[in-house]
Amino acid sequence: MKLSEKDKERLLEIARETISAVAKGEPLPVFSVDSPALLEERGAFVTIHTRDGRLRGCIGMFQSNKPLYETVRDMAVAAAKDDPRFSPVREEELEDVRIEISVLSPLRKIDDVEEIEVGRHGIYIVKGLNRGVLLPQVATEHGLDKYQFLDQTCLKAGLPPGCWREGADIYIFEADIFEEE
Repeated sequence: MKLSEKDKERLLEIARETISAVAKGEPLPVFSVDSPALLEERGAFVTIHTRDGRLRGCIGMFQSNKPLYETVRDMAVAAAKDDPRFSPVREEELEDVRIEISVLSPLRKIDDVEEIEVGRHGIYIVKGLNRGVLLPQVATEHGLDKYQFLDQTCLKAGLPPGCWREGADIYIFEADIFEEE
């Protein structure tokens, strides 16, 4: 189900209030929603950037057995305090962070990388025990072509560039991406 502008605004409010509570060490707020789209079980990523565009945290999941609004809440908690690349978000940073949410379509396994459309598809690569994901916006934000995007996803998985050429499972997905003003 497509998200309305009101649904997107509500998800951004939920993420903002959750991140604020985490940063302040307060109990998580309880949310109620009535939109059918926010009650669907869908995967999502929550990304936190500083106002100058630096990544501050990003955590997500492809699939969820929870309503979308709860998945966004849980991923907001994780992005704010559990991204191993960053220290937890602190209260004094709250005014300086901008939140972006990516609501995902189901994963689709592909056999031909020519199916990948830069800017439309995100990539999830699995090879052995390694796995890596890059959201669709990463390719456009960094000016990557399809093959550079695949190579960067390999690197994210802890594998060498080109790992996708042999023995890797490649999945694509789309995302409805929106952010705070």
